[in-house]
Amino acid sequence: MRDIAVFSGSAHPELAAEVCRHLDVPLSPARINRFANDCLEVQLEANCRERDVFLIQPLVAPVQEHLVELLMMCDAARGASAGRITVVMPHYAYARSDKKDMPRISLGGRLVADLLVTAGASRVLALTLHSPQVHGFFSVPVDHLHALRELATHFRKLDLSNTTVVSPDLGNAKEAAAFARLLGTRVAAGAKQRFEDDRVSISAVIGEVADRDVIVLDDEIAKGSTVIELLDRLRELGARSVRVACTHGLFASGALKRLSEQPEVLEIVCTNSVPVPEAERTEKLTVLSVAPALAEAVRRIHDGESVSALFDGL
Repeated sequence: MRDIAVFSGSAHPELAAEVCRHLDVPLSPARINRFANDCLEVQLEANCRERDVFLIQPLVAPVQEHLVELLMMCDAARGASAGRITVVMPHYAYARSDKKDMPRISLGGRLVADLLVTAGASRVLALTLHSPQVHGFFSVPVDHLHALRELATHFRKLDLSNTTVVSPDLGNAKEAAAFARLLGTRVAAGAKQRFEDDRVSISAVIGEVADRDVIVLDDEIAKGSTVIELLDRLRELGARSVRVACTHGLFASGALKRLSEQPEVLEIVCTNSVPVPEAERTEKLTVLSVAPALAEAVRRIHDGESVSALFDGL
Protein backbone atom coordinates (compact mmCIF):
# COMPACT_ATOMS: atom_id res chain seq x y z
CA MET A 1 0.00 0.00 0.00
CA ARG A 2 1.69 3.17 -1.19
CA ASP A 3 1.31 6.66 0.25
CA ILE A 4 0.08 5.38 3.61
CA ALA A 5 1.58 6.05 7.04
CA VAL A 6 0.35 4.35 10.21
CA PHE A 7 1.32 5.62 13.66
CA SER A 8 0.47 4.48 17.18
CA GLY A 9 0.32 6.30 20.47
CA SER A 10 1.32 4.62 23.72
CA ALA A 11 -2.17 3.25 24.54
CA HIS A 12 -2.03 -0.03 22.58
CA PRO A 13 1.01 -0.34 20.27
CA GLU A 14 0.57 -4.13 20.09
CA LEU A 15 -2.78 -3.75 18.32
CA ALA A 16 -1.34 -1.13 15.95
CA ALA A 17 1.56 -3.45 15.08
CA GLU A 18 -0.86 -6.32 14.38
CA VAL A 19 -2.99 -4.09 12.13
CA CYS A 20 0.15 -3.14 10.19
CA ARG A 21 1.12 -6.79 9.76
CA HIS A 22 -2.27 -7.48 8.16
CA LEU A 23 -1.83 -4.42 5.90
CA ASP A 24 1.77 -5.44 5.10
CA VAL A 25 3.00 -1.93 5.90
CA PRO A 26 5.47 -0.81 8.57
CA LEU A 27 4.31 0.82 11.77
CA SER A 28 5.87 4.27 11.50
CA PRO A 29 7.75 5.46 14.59
CA ALA A 30 6.44 8.17 16.87
CA ARG A 31 8.30 9.79 19.76
CA ILE A 32 6.43 10.88 22.88
CA ASN A 33 8.43 12.97 25.31
CA ARG A 34 7.55 14.54 28.67
CA PHE A 35 9.08 17.83 29.73
CA ALA A 36 10.06 18.71 33.30
CA ASN A 37 6.83 20.69 33.69
CA ASP A 38 4.83 17.51 32.86
CA CYS A 39 3.80 18.72 29.37
CA LEU A 40 3.83 16.21 26.51
CA GLU A 41 5.59 16.56 23.18
CA VAL A 42 4.78 14.31 20.23
CA GLN A 43 6.86 13.86 17.09
CA LEU A 44 5.90 11.67 14.13
CA GLU A 45 9.21 10.29 12.87
CA ALA A 46 8.18 9.41 9.31
CA ASN A 47 7.20 11.43 6.26
CA CYS A 48 3.54 12.51 6.25
CA ARG A 49 3.49 15.01 3.37
CA GLU A 50 0.45 14.36 1.15
CA ARG A 51 0.17 10.85 2.61
CA ASP A 52 -2.87 9.02 3.95
CA VAL A 53 -2.12 9.05 7.69
CA PHE A 54 -3.79 6.68 10.16
CA LEU A 55 -3.38 7.26 13.91
CA ILE A 56 -4.26 4.23 16.06
CA GLN A 57 -5.09 5.03 19.68
CA PRO A 58 -7.87 3.64 21.92
CA LEU A 59 -8.87 5.93 24.76
CA VAL A 60 -8.01 3.72 27.73
CA ALA A 61 -6.64 4.49 31.18
CA PRO A 62 -5.08 6.92 31.72
CA VAL A 63 -7.72 8.26 29.31
CA GLN A 64 -6.80 11.94 29.50
CA GLU A 65 -3.12 11.18 28.90
CA HIS A 66 -3.88 9.12 25.82
CA LEU A 67 -6.39 11.67 24.57
CA VAL A 68 -3.80 14.47 24.68
CA GLU A 69 -1.32 12.21 22.90
CA LEU A 70 -3.89 11.61 20.16
CA LEU A 71 -4.70 15.31 19.82
CA MET A 72 -1.01 16.14 19.51
CA MET A 73 -0.50 13.35 16.94
CA CYS A 74 -3.32 14.86 14.85
CA ASP A 75 -1.77 18.30 15.17
CA ALA A 76 1.67 16.98 14.23
CA ALA A 77 0.31 15.20 11.15
CA ARG A 78 -1.60 18.30 10.05
CA GLY A 79 1.51 20.43 10.52
CA ALA A 80 3.45 17.93 8.43
CA SER A 81 1.04 18.46 5.50
CA ALA A 82 -0.67 15.06 5.68
CA GLY A 83 -3.07 14.50 2.80
CA ARG A 84 -5.73 13.03 5.11
CA ILE A 85 -5.73 12.16 8.82
CA THR A 86 -7.87 9.23 9.99
CA VAL A 87 -8.14 8.61 13.71
CA VAL A 88 -8.52 4.87 14.35
CA MET A 89 -10.11 4.74 17.80
CA PRO A 90 -10.87 1.11 18.79
CA HIS A 91 -12.36 2.37 22.06
CA TYR A 92 -13.95 5.80 22.53
CA ALA A 93 -14.21 6.14 26.32
CA TYR A 94 -16.19 9.38 26.16
CA ALA A 95 -18.99 7.70 24.18
CA ARG A 96 -20.65 7.15 27.58
CA SER A 97 -21.03 10.92 27.96
CA ASP A 98 -23.71 11.18 25.30
CA LYS A 99 -26.71 12.89 26.93
CA LYS A 100 -27.60 15.63 29.37
CA ASP A 101 -29.29 13.60 32.09
CA MET A 102 -28.43 16.03 34.90
CA PRO A 103 -28.26 19.84 35.07
CA ARG A 104 -25.03 21.65 34.19
CA ILE A 105 -22.97 18.67 33.00
CA SER A 106 -20.60 18.52 30.06
CA LEU A 107 -21.38 16.36 27.02
CA GLY A 108 -17.91 14.86 26.95
CA GLY A 109 -18.60 12.73 23.88
CA ARG A 110 -19.35 15.80 21.77
CA LEU A 111 -16.59 17.94 23.30
CA VAL A 112 -13.86 15.37 22.61
CA ALA A 113 -15.21 14.90 19.06
CA ASP A 114 -14.86 18.65 18.52
CA LEU A 115 -11.34 18.59 19.95
CA LEU A 116 -10.24 15.82 17.58
CA VAL A 117 -11.62 17.64 14.53
CA THR A 118 -10.05 20.92 15.66
CA ALA A 119 -6.71 19.14 16.10
CA GLY A 120 -6.82 17.98 12.49
CA ALA A 121 -8.74 14.70 12.23
CA SER A 122 -10.48 14.47 8.86
CA ARG A 123 -12.05 11.03 9.44
CA VAL A 124 -12.70 8.65 12.35
CA LEU A 125 -12.78 4.85 12.42
CA ALA A 126 -14.47 3.63 15.63
CA LEU A 127 -15.40 0.23 17.03
CA THR A 128 -18.60 -0.57 18.98
CA LEU A 129 -19.48 2.85 20.34
CA HIS A 130 -21.35 2.68 23.65
CA SER A 131 -24.11 4.80 22.09
CA PRO A 132 -24.25 4.50 18.28
CA GLN A 133 -25.66 8.02 17.94
CA VAL A 134 -22.35 9.39 19.25
CA HIS A 135 -20.94 9.21 15.72
CA GLY A 136 -23.26 12.13 15.01
CA PHE A 137 -21.19 14.27 17.40
CA PHE A 138 -18.41 14.35 14.81
CA SER A 139 -18.47 16.91 11.99
CA VAL A 140 -16.26 14.61 9.87
CA PRO A 141 -17.11 11.19 8.40
CA VAL A 142 -17.22 8.31 10.90
CA ASP A 143 -16.98 4.62 10.03
CA HIS A 144 -18.48 2.61 12.89
CA LEU A 145 -17.39 -1.03 13.05
CA HIS A 146 -18.54 -3.76 15.45
CA ALA A 147 -17.09 -7.09 16.55
CA LEU A 148 -20.22 -9.26 16.31
CA ARG A 149 -18.77 -11.44 13.54
CA GLU A 150 -15.58 -12.11 15.50
CA LEU A 151 -17.58 -13.01 18.60
CA ALA A 152 -20.04 -15.13 16.61
CA THR A 153 -17.24 -17.09 14.93
CA HIS A 154 -15.91 -18.00 18.36
CA PHE A 155 -19.26 -19.10 19.82
CA ARG A 156 -20.27 -21.13 16.76
CA LYS A 157 -17.77 -23.75 17.96
CA LEU A 158 -20.23 -24.61 20.74
CA ASP A 159 -23.51 -26.51 20.75
CA LEU A 160 -26.00 -23.62 20.56
CA SER A 161 -29.19 -25.67 20.35
CA ASN A 162 -30.30 -24.62 23.84
CA THR A 163 -28.81 -21.12 23.96
CA THR A 164 -30.22 -17.66 24.65
CA VAL A 165 -28.29 -14.42 24.08
CA VAL A 166 -29.06 -11.98 26.91
CA SER A 167 -28.52 -8.23 26.80
CA PRO A 168 -28.04 -6.71 30.28
CA ASP A 169 -30.38 -3.83 29.35
CA LEU A 170 -32.87 -2.79 26.71
CA GLY A 171 -30.45 -0.22 25.29
CA ASN A 172 -28.18 -3.00 24.04
CA ALA A 173 -31.06 -5.26 22.95
CA LYS A 174 -30.76 -4.38 19.24
CA GLU A 175 -27.13 -5.48 19.14
CA ALA A 176 -27.98 -8.62 21.13
CA ALA A 177 -30.76 -9.44 18.65
CA ALA A 178 -28.34 -9.07 15.73
CA PHE A 179 -25.87 -11.34 17.53
CA ALA A 180 -28.60 -13.91 18.20
CA ARG A 181 -29.49 -13.90 14.49
CA LEU A 182 -25.85 -14.63 13.62
CA LEU A 183 -25.89 -17.57 16.03
CA GLY A 184 -29.44 -18.75 15.30
CA THR A 185 -30.43 -18.52 18.97
CA ARG A 186 -33.12 -16.87 21.09
CA VAL A 187 -32.66 -13.44 22.64
CA ALA A 188 -33.61 -11.89 26.00
CA ALA A 189 -32.90 -8.62 27.81
CA GLY A 190 -32.62 -7.36 31.36
CA ALA A 191 -34.73 -4.52 32.73
CA LYS A 192 -31.93 -2.37 34.18
CA GLN A 193 -31.96 0.82 36.19
CA ARG A 194 -28.70 2.64 36.94
CA PHE A 195 -28.43 4.67 40.15
CA GLU A 196 -24.70 5.48 40.14
CA ASP A 197 -21.68 4.65 37.98
CA ASP A 198 -21.20 1.34 39.81
CA ARG A 199 -24.68 0.69 41.27
CA VAL A 200 -27.38 -0.85 39.11
CA SER A 201 -30.54 -2.87 39.58
CA ILE A 202 -31.94 -5.46 37.18
CA SER A 203 -35.50 -6.19 38.24
CA ALA A 204 -36.34 -8.81 35.61
CA VAL A 205 -35.15 -10.64 32.52
CA ILE A 206 -37.50 -10.45 29.56
CA GLY A 207 -37.24 -13.71 27.64
CA GLU A 208 -36.66 -17.39 28.25
CA VAL A 209 -33.52 -18.32 30.20
CA ALA A 210 -34.64 -21.12 32.55
CA ASP A 211 -32.57 -24.30 32.04
CA ARG A 212 -30.82 -22.71 29.06
CA ASP A 213 -27.20 -21.92 28.19
CA VAL A 214 -26.85 -18.14 28.30
CA ILE A 215 -24.45 -15.83 26.47
CA VAL A 216 -24.45 -12.41 28.12
CA LEU A 217 -23.54 -9.80 25.51
CA ASP A 218 -22.51 -6.24 26.37
CA ASP A 219 -20.53 -3.59 24.53
CA GLU A 220 -18.02 -3.11 27.34
CA ILE A 221 -17.32 -4.33 30.85
CA ALA A 222 -15.71 -1.84 33.24
CA LYS A 223 -16.31 -2.65 36.91
CA GLY A 224 -18.60 -5.54 36.02
CA SER A 225 -21.44 -4.34 38.30
CA THR A 226 -24.11 -4.79 35.63
CA VAL A 227 -23.01 -8.30 34.67
CA ILE A 228 -22.78 -9.46 38.31
CA GLU A 229 -26.27 -8.08 38.98
CA LEU A 230 -27.54 -9.91 35.89
CA LEU A 231 -25.86 -13.13 37.05
CA ASP A 232 -27.92 -12.94 40.26
CA ARG A 233 -31.15 -12.77 38.22
CA LEU A 234 -30.04 -15.58 35.89
CA ARG A 235 -29.21 -17.73 38.91
CA GLU A 236 -32.67 -17.11 40.37
CA LEU A 237 -34.31 -17.94 37.04
CA GLY A 238 -32.43 -21.23 36.71
CA ALA A 239 -30.04 -20.62 33.82
CA ARG A 240 -28.00 -23.76 33.13
CA SER A 241 -24.68 -22.11 32.24
CA VAL A 242 -23.38 -18.63 31.48
CA ARG A 243 -20.75 -17.25 29.15
CA VAL A 244 -19.97 -13.53 29.11
CA ALA A 245 -18.99 -11.66 25.94
CA CYS A 246 -18.11 -8.05 25.21
CA THR A 247 -16.13 -6.00 22.72
CA HIS A 248 -14.21 -3.82 25.17
CA GLY A 249 -12.80 -5.70 28.17
CA LEU A 250 -11.82 -2.76 30.38
CA PHE A 251 -12.04 -4.88 33.57
CA ALA A 252 -11.40 -2.07 36.05
CA SER A 253 -11.02 -2.52 39.80
CA GLY A 254 -10.57 -6.29 39.69
CA ALA A 255 -13.71 -6.94 37.61
CA LEU A 256 -12.15 -9.81 35.67
CA LYS A 257 -11.20 -11.65 38.85
CA ARG A 258 -14.69 -11.14 40.32
CA LEU A 259 -16.40 -12.41 37.19
CA SER A 260 -14.06 -15.39 36.93
CA GLU A 261 -14.91 -16.36 40.51
CA GLN A 262 -18.62 -16.72 39.65
CA PRO A 263 -19.11 -20.53 39.49
CA GLU A 264 -21.74 -20.50 36.72
CA VAL A 265 -19.53 -18.42 34.40
CA LEU A 266 -17.75 -20.86 32.10
CA GLU A 267 -15.97 -18.32 29.90
CA ILE A 268 -15.37 -14.58 29.50
CA VAL A 269 -14.75 -13.43 25.93
CA CYS A 270 -13.56 -10.00 24.83
CA THR A 271 -11.55 -8.51 21.96
CA ASN A 272 -8.16 -6.83 21.96
CA SER A 273 -9.68 -3.42 21.24
CA VAL A 274 -8.14 -2.45 24.57
CA PRO A 275 -5.09 -4.04 26.22
CA VAL A 276 -5.71 -6.63 28.95
CA PRO A 277 -2.52 -7.00 31.03
CA GLU A 278 -1.17 -10.55 31.13
CA ALA A 279 -0.88 -10.39 34.92
CA GLU A 280 -4.64 -9.79 35.26
CA ARG A 281 -5.82 -12.52 32.89
CA THR A 282 -7.52 -15.64 34.19
CA GLU A 283 -8.05 -19.13 32.80
CA LYS A 284 -11.64 -18.26 31.89
CA LEU A 285 -10.63 -15.32 29.67
CA THR A 286 -10.49 -15.58 25.87
CA VAL A 287 -9.25 -12.57 23.87
CA LEU A 288 -10.19 -12.33 20.19
CA SER A 289 -8.36 -10.12 17.72
CA VAL A 290 -10.09 -7.28 15.87
CA ALA A 291 -6.88 -6.37 14.02
CA PRO A 292 -7.97 -8.10 10.76
CA ALA A 293 -11.27 -6.16 10.74
CA LEU A 294 -9.55 -2.85 11.51
CA ALA A 295 -6.92 -3.53 8.85
CA GLU A 296 -9.55 -4.30 6.22
CA ALA A 297 -11.44 -1.11 7.10
CA VAL A 298 -8.20 0.90 6.85
CA ARG A 299 -7.47 -0.65 3.46
CA ARG A 300 -10.97 0.17 2.20
CA ILE A 301 -10.74 3.76 3.42
CA HIS A 302 -7.35 4.15 1.77
CA ASP A 303 -8.56 2.63 -1.53
CA GLY A 304 -11.87 4.51 -1.53
CA GLU A 305 -14.00 1.38 -1.15
CA SER A 306 -17.16 0.85 0.90
CA VAL A 307 -16.65 0.16 4.60
CA SER A 308 -20.34 -0.53 5.21
CA ALA A 309 -20.07 -3.49 2.80
CA LEU A 310 -18.18 -5.28 5.60
CA PHE A 311 -21.56 -5.68 7.34
CA ASP A 312 -23.62 -6.93 4.41
CA GLY A 313 -26.04 -9.61 5.56
CA LEU A 314 -26.31 -8.41 9.17
